[in-house]
Formats: sequence, C-alpha cells, structure tokens
Amino acid sequence: MSSISTESEVIKSDKYPAAIPYIIGNEAAERFSFYGMRSILSVFLVAQFFNPTGNAALNAVAEAKSNEQVHLFVSLAYFTPMIGALMADWFFGKYKVILYVSIIYCVGHLFLALFDTDLTWFGYGLTLIAIGAGGIKSCVSANMGDQFSKSNEHLMSKVFGWFYFAINSGSVVSNFFIPILYDKYGASVAFGVPGILMALATLIFWLGRKKYIIVPPSGIDFNATKFKEGLAAAGKVLLVFAFVPLFWAMWDQSLAEWVLQAKKLDLTFIGGVKILPSQVQLANPVFLVSFLPIFTYLIYPICDKIGLKLTPLRKIGVGLILTGLSFVIIAQIQDTIDGGQNPSVWRQIFAYLVLAWGEILVWVTCLEYAYTNSPKYMKSTMAAIGLLTVSLGNYLVALMNESISKGGYFSYLRVSGHESEYYWFFVKLMIAEVIIFMLVSRFIKEKRYVGED
Repeated sequence: MSSISTESEVIKSDKYPAAIPYIIGNEAAERFSFYGMRSILSVFLVAQFFNPTGNAALNAVAEAKSNEQVHLFVSLAYFTPMIGALMADWFFGKYKVILYVSIIYCVGHLFLALFDTDLTWFGYGLTLIAIGAGGIKSCVSANMGDQFSKSNEHLMSKVFGWFYFAINSGSVVSNFFIPILYDKYGASVAFGVPGILMALATLIFWLGRKKYIIVPPSGIDFNATKFKEGLAAAGKVLLVFAFVPLFWAMWDQSLAEWVLQAKKLDLTFIGGVKILPSQVQLANPVFLVSFLPIFTYLIYPICDKIGLKLTPLRKIGVGLILTGLSFVIIAQIQDTIDGGQNPSVWRQIFAYLVLAWGEILVWVTCLEYAYTNSPKYMKSTMAAIGLLTVSLGNYLVALMNESISKGGYFSYLRVSGHESEYYWFFVKLMIAEVIIFMLVSRFIKEKRYVGED
C-alpha cells in the first residue's frame, strides 16, 4: 500500500549538501582577493595619485578624492550583481555565470598589478574587478541556497552563518598581510597576491562542478501568475531593503574614511607594537569571525528559550541601532582629533566591534531573507536587489565626497578643525531611519519559498 507524502511528513535530515565545501572555499579565497585589494586602496590612491608629496594643505581634498573613487568602485561592484542575476536566472544559470565572470575578475586583478603608476589603466582594472565581483555576487549565495531541500532547510541558517564566516576569514588574513606587502614590497606585489587568490577561487569553484545541484535558467517568462507573485515578493523585499542603503553608506566608510582617520591615531598596539593604519580595519573581520558563532549558537538560542523571538526584522532593527552607535564612537574620536590630540587606536577598534555586531544582525539576516522570501525563478534577482542597497549607499557617499572635494554643499562637514560634523551627520540620519523602520516593520509579513519543486 503506497502513501502520499505531505509537507508535514517530510523526513528531516541533518546531512549537509555535498557542494557546500566548494562554495564556501571559493567564497573565502574570492573575498581574500577583494578585501586584500581594498585594504590598501584608499591609502594607495592618496599616496600614489592625489597627494604623492604628502602636502598637508592638499590632504583634505586628496582624501575626499580617494574616498570618492573608492565608493564609486564599490557602488559599481554592487550594482552589477543585478546584471549577473538576470543573466543567471534568465539565460545561462548560476554555475556558468560564476565561472565565466570569475575570469574577467582575474584579468582585473592583473591590471592593478601591472598599472599601479597609471591612474587610467588602474581604473580599468578596478572596473573589471567591479564587473567580476558584482557579476558573481548575487549568484553565489543563491547557488548555495539551491543546494537545500525541504528535508534539510533547517540547516540553512547555520550554513549562511558559515558562508559569512568564510567571507570574513578571507578578509582577516588579507587585511593583515596585504598592508605589510604594500609597505615592504610596493603596490605591484600587494595587488598581485590578491589576483593569485582569485585564480585559486575560480579553480576551487570549478573542482566542485560535479557536486552542485544546478537549477536551469527559466528564460524570459512573462507568465501573468508568476509576474504577480514575483512583483509581490519583490515589493516586500524592497520595502525591507529600503532601510539598508544607509547601513552600507556607513559600513563601507570603515574601509575608507575610518582607515584615513587611523593615520591620525596613536597606533600603539599590544606590547607597544606599532601597527599600520591599513591594518586597523582587520578588527572588523576578526570580530565577525569571533562573534558569528556566538550569535548563532548562543545568543539566538537563549533569546528563543526565554521567549524573545528574534524575527529577521527585529534583528535588522537592532543592527541598525548598533551601526549608529559605532558612528557615535567614531565621531567622538574625531572630536578628540579636531581638538589637537592623537587618541588611542583602541577607541577605533571598539567602534569596529560595535559595527561588527550590527553587520551580523543586518546583513547576515538580509542574505537569508532575500533567498527565503523569493520564488525559485528569481532568487538570484532577489539577492541582487539586496546588493543594490550596497551600491546605492556607496554612491551617495561618493557624491558627498565629490561635493566636499569641489567645495560644494557638503564641504561644511569637512571644515578644518571641525571634521567630526561629517560623522555626526550620519548619526542623525540613522536615528531618523530607525524611528521610521520601527513604525513600518510592524506591517511587513513574511512568505518563505524554500525547497520548491
């Protein structure tokens, strides 16, 4: 006698998908390449192109130009995921897009290593990296989600946590070593090593080709039912993600503005050792790697046991508050600098700690939210929508720095001796956003799409 299995009768499995090690290994190496290059980018642009003589009178404008270029690069890198997602969902599938675009990514790194004295060609390299990094970004997390079924979907939160752990493990190693390579051997070597790691990332991904569950592209489908369902899902995700651009506008300053601020700190570390300004940002991935397991296996379960249900929206709300608090710390540090002192680097490290807590609550949650709240035929597209928030946030900061470098409206935020106004401006914006988010989030309902046929 046969029986028909229903959703409630699905047998749970604690076996992880076979492809997960390849996906996570690929992500760790790729993130090493991206964050390694980026760890020295702000300092390099000032020293090589915008203020090579170290003229103090040119420093504010040079830093604004550097920040503008960095944020424009990041904005492009997080805009192109939408193109990659559409190519994957409609035409080629995630596997082919990730593999082929990774080759473009490798060429971009090669350009950085070869043309470190030519701003035009160096810019071409940044553009290729932005296309490569962005083209695969939305596909990688969605491809990982595709490996799950109804039987093991309960493992997805843990794997997304490991996925983010891999991202920041790669970042930890690169943020430590690449500034040293830059200091000891120059830009060509420092930009060349991340290129080697990107080639390794591509190889790791290719080696897992027989392990992946590959969801074929759906083609361009204007089915009315799917269109309505997709539109409703996209609308809901967009409503949540409308609050994320400001988070990224602030977070990405930790790899640009905060690094330049670190040059003005007392960089005495443990045992009296002096660290490089570009190495301070290492604190962010170290804290992320350290606290992700604590949040996943300790804080979240404890909250559940005591009846405090941490829904995705609540996690995002708390994360936004913590992000604002990190900027309060940075603004107070800048107040001290504006007063003519050199505060300890430990104060900035504490700001990185608070920012890391905010990132865990906001972005790890958003990665899962984008996947679980979208139908199977547009999961890469949904992931790209989330990444567009990074692009928009960075583009807004780039425009602000362009205004500052040209003496425009926002130049009042960087008046010599009162540069802390720049950071306090973002604190005020976040306070306003948190209030609005608390009001709007009460009306957002979830609909999960996991393990669909």
